[in-house]
Amino acid sequence: MREMSFDRYYRHEEMTTFLKAWTEQHAGLCKLESLGTSYEGRDIWVVILTNFATGPDIEKPAYWADGNIHATEVSASTAALYLINKLLTQYGQDDKVTYALDTRAFYVVPRLNPDGAEWALADRPKFIRSSTRPYPRTDELDGLHQEDIDGDGRILQMRLKDPNGAWKPHPDEPRLMILREPDEPPDDNFYRLLPEGRLKNYDGVTIKSAPPLQGLDLNRQFPVFWEPNQRGAGHFPGSEPETAAAMRFVADHPNITGSVSFHTFSGVYLRPPTKGADDTLPTPDLYTYQKLGQKAEEITGYPAVSVFHDFKYDPKAYIKGTFDDWMYEYLGLYAWTCEIWSVQRQAGIKEYKYIDWFRQHPIEDDLKILQWNDDVLGGEGIIDWYAFDHPQLGQVELGGWHNFVTWRNPPYKLLEKEVAPLADFTIFSALASPRLAWYDVHKSTNGHVHHIRAVVHNTGWLPTNISKKALEMDVVRQLEVDIKLPDGATLLTGQEKTMLGQLAGRDQKSQFSMWSDDSTSERAKVEWVIAAEPGQVVEITAVHPRAGTIRQAITL
Repeated sequence: MREMSFDRYYRHEEMTTFLKAWTEQHAGLCKLESLGTSYEGRDIWVVILTNFATGPDIEKPAYWADGNIHATEVSASTAALYLINKLLTQYGQDDKVTYALDTRAFYVVPRLNPDGAEWALADRPKFIRSSTRPYPRTDELDGLHQEDIDGDGRILQMRLKDPNGAWKPHPDEPRLMILREPDEPPDDNFYRLLPEGRLKNYDGVTIKSAPPLQGLDLNRQFPVFWEPNQRGAGHFPGSEPETAAAMRFVADHPNITGSVSFHTFSGVYLRPPTKGADDTLPTPDLYTYQKLGQKAEEITGYPAVSVFHDFKYDPKAYIKGTFDDWMYEYLGLYAWTCEIWSVQRQAGIKEYKYIDWFRQHPIEDDLKILQWNDDVLGGEGIIDWYAFDHPQLGQVELGGWHNFVTWRNPPYKLLEKEVAPLADFTIFSALASPRLAWYDVHKSTNGHVHHIRAVVHNTGWLPTNISKKALEMDVVRQLEVDIKLPDGATLLTGQEKTMLGQLAGRDQKSQFSMWSDDSTSERAKVEWVIAAEPGQVVEITAVHPRAGTIRQAITL
């Protein structure tokens, strides 16, 4: 089978073929499972990656990565596929990859919403927000419905002459439409701009945008701050098979220590909180999020920002029911949403606000972007306006930005370069997780009486509880150390199960050495005195759901 190329977008069947081939070729490093099936019955694949020779995935700290919960955001799938490919092909060659798979596990879901992506990638595409299930209605309302009206495989824009239209061509750049000035009277050179699409029950005069028949947003479906009036929220949290499958898998894998969800677009890592300002976070968690965010920017070039402070669609409202909020607010895990790709940054526009830019920005920015399109894309990102006989509107023009592979997703030839660094930050994040190891196991014997001292420590950067939020929510178990005695042995002192709380990490260390607290808070000690025949074997096990399971056999 040919190797996967990262200069195109794959439909579900072809992606499935690659995933199955990878698991056959790298059986010792990965397994393929289905989280469940989508609304239309497609498998939602999860690739489980670890070196199974060093232990099962469930006994190692794990990291979750998913992509393409939103239908048109297909480069999110590419980022997840690139991560899988890098882990498999670089094992044994790249030290960090090898260490990661030997000591950690990855749960990668390349396409959480296979139905929506399949519609977006069809020969005659249809662009929807997320799930293909009709919601909240089952019948289509009158108005304009976005679709590929001329059947050329693209969904562009339509423009039609209208003296009262809000748009006009730029005087020096006819491809670019700009807003008419407030004081300009009606004129025959003005246009009305609409999405390419079909009008249902057009009355010949009024054009209104119809609400999409498929109105669900699967990233408003998680049980955190969920409200039924949130657009696309569904009937209840997890009402859709895709979100229910993801939630069940996360719940069944308490070894997950963090997550990244790949989306598009803006070229930024988003972090909670969504509902409140940074000062509502526990202070240690804020510091850790900021340190991780600095590393994200260092590795990927993407800034890391707070959703509440820097990425609001409405300054007076907040998004509810998102995956990253659920992972942090209720599970206490550091979760990211990575918005892949920024046309503005590609064009050299540095200082801009992600959402606000689309409401208002200098015309010079548009001209810079057009120049980038001409220089880098050979002009292919924007389509010259061409005449089309619309079945309801008559003569219109189609054209404008080829949004799907210019703004929404990277153009094909720039795709691999864009997603490659994202894999590196994901691997870094996984390796920041807590990890148990034996610091020391010592035995002394006096006849039939044996003294054992075991010291376990956390060798990871994060504490075993991951965050202070996890402790506040009481969602993380303590470190447990168990001893299994041979037949006939007696435990004279100590306990068969010892609860040791949580072990610190290094995430709260001050960079100023004079303020450094290097106490051994990442270690815990257990001691036992056992009466047993010499030569018998005692087994000790240390278990923490988020830091792994380690074992030691001791001959008395």
